[in-house]
Amino acid sequence: MKLDRNNNLNGPVPVPERESALNQLQQFVRNAGPTYAKNRNLDLGPGQHRHVSRLSPFIRRRILLEEEVLTAVLKDHSPSQADKFIQEVFWRVYFKGWMEQHPQVWQDYRNDVSRLVLGMKRGAIKSEGYELAVNAATGIECFDFWVRELKDSGYLHNHARMWFASIWVFTLELPWQLGADFFYRHLLDGDPASNTLGWRWVSGLHTPGKHYLARAENIATFTNGRFNPAHQLREDAPPIVEDERPILHAWQPPDYTINEPFGLLITEEDCFPENLLTDQRPVAVLALTALESDKSLSVSAAVQEFSRDAVQLALRRAGETFDIPVEHQEIQDWSVGLTDWCTRYHIDKVVTVYPPVGEVADRLRVAADELERQGIRLCYVGRRLDRLSWPYASSGYFKLKKRVPSLLEQLGLKYF
Repeated sequence: MKLDRNNNLNGPVPVPERESALNQLQQFVRNAGPTYAKNRNLDLGPGQHRHVSRLSPFIRRRILLEEEVLTAVLKDHSPSQADKFIQEVFWRVYFKGWMEQHPQVWQDYRNDVSRLVLGMKRGAIKSEGYELAVNAATGIECFDFWVRELKDSGYLHNHARMWFASIWVFTLELPWQLGADFFYRHLLDGDPASNTLGWRWVSGLHTPGKHYLARAENIATFTNGRFNPAHQLREDAPPIVEDERPILHAWQPPDYTINEPFGLLITEEDCFPENLLTDQRPVAVLALTALESDKSLSVSAAVQEFSRDAVQLALRRAGETFDIPVEHQEIQDWSVGLTDWCTRYHIDKVVTVYPPVGEVADRLRVAADELERQGIRLCYVGRRLDRLSWPYASSGYFKLKKRVPSLLEQLGLKYF
């Protein structure tokens, strides 16, 4: 396990451990109120992103829980003071809940990426514009800078992400799917739901007819004049349109009640499983990560390392918490690794935290079928905030937003 991080444009890449996450949360909390509301849209450049929390890589892998973040913020601020930050937390919750109820959007997006990459590789789809974009050679200074910042640090300010996506789609006229894939492979906080739906929102697909157009004046204002792409951006482009709206599938929360004996599985989707197992003790713990397949477009080394270290640190904590055997496997076929592990420890029940729509869920769906043929059951336990919030994320964000006060009350937090 390599935990040393090299310096980059934004300072050291964070170490994916609980202590680091909690320290960063405490450093940010005092600025989560009016200061955040006033300055959150400012992108002051590498090493200067002090007006936003930078907690998203930890939350992405649930090294740090949304509930913990909300609790810490509401200890120091009234809900009205911290409303902007609270809403940002719930936007993340909303996107995950929406994707759970429209899972075909994820599958279509991944299929589109494969189709487009194969088309470029075979020469059936022109790749010149794409190559200029991902190699920071478009001639649009701000865009090219953000490409380098993203590759170097695994991070972009949220406002820069919106500008970037808009320029990619409407000025460079590149497929949104390839832009979302570029982010997903380089962002330390690359999340299947937030990333995919964020790109769809900018493009005009998530809320049909409403898109986000990057404007030179806005970029100049919120970068403090660092960039001003006057006359370089298309500021009048129409939104992207799709033929059919995604089909809604009602989400059913996992209802499994943990009982012994069982084996615990840790994945990169949730690296704080001991938080859910306060009264139960597994027989053994297995952590699974995926080997990079032989693809022309691979996940960045920084993202792979961050994800791997997050899982290994979670595995270490679980071993110390439960004082039981632990094991990490990095393999392509998870069904093989799980079956072998269950056989060695005489396990017929595997428990893991419910994986939202994404690559981990895809892998576990395949593995579950093989495990069932072997007489082994894969069981999911869910997070309270997901269970309470996701049913209200079936359409637009406003439906969930109206429920935020009551949701916080159900979490034991005051909202007034």
